[in-house]
Amino acid sequence: MRCIEEQLGAPVSKLFADISLKPVAAASLGQVYKAHLHSGQLVAVKVQRPGMSLILTRDALLFKMIGGQLKRFAKARKDLLVAVNEMVRHMFDEIDYVLEAKNAERFASLYSFDSGNEQINVNDGPRNKSRNHRAENIKVPKIYWNFTRTAVLTMEWIDGIKLTDEIKLKRASLDRRDLIDQGLSCSLKQLLEVGFFHADPHPGNLVATKEGSLVYFDFGMMGNIPRHYRVGLIQILVHFVNRDSLSLANDFLSLGFLPEGVDIQAVSNALRASFGSTTRISQDFQGVMEQLYDVMYEFNFSLPPDYALVIRSLGSLEGTAKILDPEFKVIESAYPFVIGRLLADPSPDMRKILRELVICNDGSIRWNRLERLVAAISEQASATSGDSREDKTLKKSSELKSFDMHSVVSATEDLLLFILSEKGQRVRVFLLQDIIRVVDIFLEEAALDLNTKKKQTINLKREEGTMNRVSNGFKCLNEAVKLAPGMWISMLLRMSRKSEVHSYALDIVSALSTHFGHKVPHTCWILFSKLLHHSRSQ
Repeated sequence: MRCIEEQLGAPVSKLFADISLKPVAAASLGQVYKAHLHSGQLVAVKVQRPGMSLILTRDALLFKMIGGQLKRFAKARKDLLVAVNEMVRHMFDEIDYVLEAKNAERFASLYSFDSGNEQINVNDGPRNKSRNHRAENIKVPKIYWNFTRTAVLTMEWIDGIKLTDEIKLKRASLDRRDLIDQGLSCSLKQLLEVGFFHADPHPGNLVATKEGSLVYFDFGMMGNIPRHYRVGLIQILVHFVNRDSLSLANDFLSLGFLPEGVDIQAVSNALRASFGSTTRISQDFQGVMEQLYDVMYEFNFSLPPDYALVIRSLGSLEGTAKILDPEFKVIESAYPFVIGRLLADPSPDMRKILRELVICNDGSIRWNRLERLVAAISEQASATSGDSREDKTLKKSSELKSFDMHSVVSATEDLLLFILSEKGQRVRVFLLQDIIRVVDIFLEEAALDLNTKKKQTINLKREEGTMNRVSNGFKCLNEAVKLAPGMWISMLLRMSRKSEVHSYALDIVSALSTHFGHKVPHTCWILFSKLLHHSRSQ
């Protein structure tokens, strides 16, 4: 109470109509009291423990002394003092409640529609720019600036259910998966789109309202990563999923994780060994870090300060989500969002990453990835096609897989233009080979009576699987086209006028006629024979 009066310059009775005698919550740096303003608003008053600035100053000096001695006598890593300085900076940021209040307002203006901070004096420009990143189901407490100082923070009181309280979540009929999707979507927007992010989303800093919204608290530890690092994070994820160890090593070098002059091939070999002999890739953040720890230590990795906060944030996010769903895997769940980000951003670096996702280094196409991508887009058609309760539930649960169709069509056109360009020559060769192989399988299936003979050979089963995948692929593509037929038709008309399309179409026709010139008559005679046999048996 003495701290409140010293900071706000008035007796507690004049500041608040009433205030709890004991704190309703406590942590290492401060305590929270429940109070009413004289105007009637219910508020939370966060009060810093006395003498925190002096205590942290002493701790900072001790940290620097120990860090200096370790570097001098124990041959510790050269970036140890950088890490110490960064830790000290965040320590002092966390005891500046005015900074925390500004962070809360900025976070609200970027990510939350439903926030009392709308009426605070914040520049309209950034808010308008950020409107696309904001969600109705993310809440941030309103800040009361007249009752906020460096060591006292007064904010709106929001009743919520702790994410660890399984019983209350069930009573409120809250969907755990929906809460996870809300938190994941907001976190990925922070890390991959905007760059301003909450670095400590642990269960104590998040609650759920009875209406199903997710409320963020404690904005003392925030990170800010520039676009270069955000693109790098997406690139690392794609190269990790592709198991492209050399590109991954180059990513780490370009982002400053590796010291200059390091043997990139050695790093690539170590990364390849860390992947192991299994084809399955870790889909959770902890598993990914375990795969990379040894390599990071061996080659003296040095993470930029804000990237260290990204790792902390992702680790906290996954830990929080696992409380609601023990099977949750952040990498697997984030993948559709990353794809949507790649499709939505037309910048050259993002288009390059998208090509790397679906095209191998040798020019061959990763059909399984392309198939998954088209299937994810087609799922959006079923999620947005109805107004029934089930349809709305499906739509809500598929927010992470929501794709802007204008971006999808634009990305498709860019990919086709790349394939038709001089750089895409090898891709065209592999694509032509794949077309011939699929037509070959189709003719063989037509020639064989699959109903009268058991499918005994592995090749036959594989061929049937290929045809099923092709058929499913066209069905998914048809569903995707239905979402925006006008856009697709316009794009196809633009492409049809290009001479490169005419030339490649002639190449396909020529290759098919050369390869199947002797097979088509043979297949036709077999089909004619089967038709006659069927007629006679009738």
